Amino acid sequence: MTLLLSIFLNNIAPIFLAAGAGFAIGRALRPDIRSVSRITFYIFSPCLVFTALTENQLSGDEFGRMVVFTVGAVLVSGAAAFVVGRALRLDRPTMAALLVVNMFVNGGNYGLPLNRFAFGDPAVARAIIYYVFSTLMVYTVGVVVASRGRSSLRQSLMGVATVPALYGLLLAGALRLANVDVTDSSTLIFPLLRAIKLLSGAALPVMIVVLGLQLAEAQRPENLRLVTAASALRLITGPIIGIGMAAALGLSGVARQAAVLESAMPTAVITTILAIEYGLDPVFVTSVVVVSTLLSPLTLTPLIAYLQ
Repeated sequence: MTLLLSIFLNNIAPIFLAAGAGFAIGRALRPDIRSVSRITFYIFSPCLVFTALTENQLSGDEFGRMVVFTVGAVLVSGAAAFVVGRALRLDRPTMAALLVVNMFVNGGNYGLPLNRFAFGDPAVARAIIYYVFSTLMVYTVGVVVASRGRSSLRQSLMGVATVPALYGLLLAGALRLANVDVTDSSTLIFPLLRAIKLLSGAALPVMIVVLGLQLAEAQRPENLRLVTAASALRLITGPIIGIGMAAALGLSGVARQAAVLESAMPTAVITTILAIEYGLDPVFVTSVVVVSTLLSPLTLTPLIAYLQ
């Protein structure tokens, strides 16, 4: 019990306190959350991806396994939600909503800082791979599921080009292939690299504040029972699927810790955007985001203890 309390106080409570600052400002001042989210998405996020991947050396094999883990965890989570949805005899829009809230997790605003607190910067570098590729899947698989087949595969793939974090990943990969030393101040691109590192330092704090701002906009759910069930499904199946996938792919050490923790995170805020865009009951989806986030310490605390 002492270990669990220590993990909660040192790793999870700071994130909730920082998010609470965003929540308070969101309720008191009603800032333009869309602008803040866009700044985070288009500037801070790709800079963080680039910096983490250039400062932490990952082998090609480990990178590939993390990608496979991400794709597998998202798809298996969707399959689990589909089985539950069929058992509950949900209609098509509600079924699609249940799928997206169980498939896509908050691996950025919540998962990245939690990985840093729990397992350090090397874990963040691995967790970023999950964050980037799960975000790409939101704009492909997520769009197809949310639109219930109305969106073409071509339209979905076009959405991938709008994810800035992908370009941070590609730039980091290009510099690594070219054997560019990002710490060498004599290179012509050093001022740019330094600017990117400066911006990356703001990424995690702003992400946490944005999480609080997003929670401040939540509304009271109409079907609390279904919302609670969907939240429990996400928080219970996520760790189980993550542990199983990590074992199947032979992930170990910090890669296993980062991968499993990312797969166990609560529902991603970005699912609300899918719900609004494709008519999936945004109040239900947003409620699952809030409830799963608030309940997440109950599952994440013992999971971190297990992974340590």
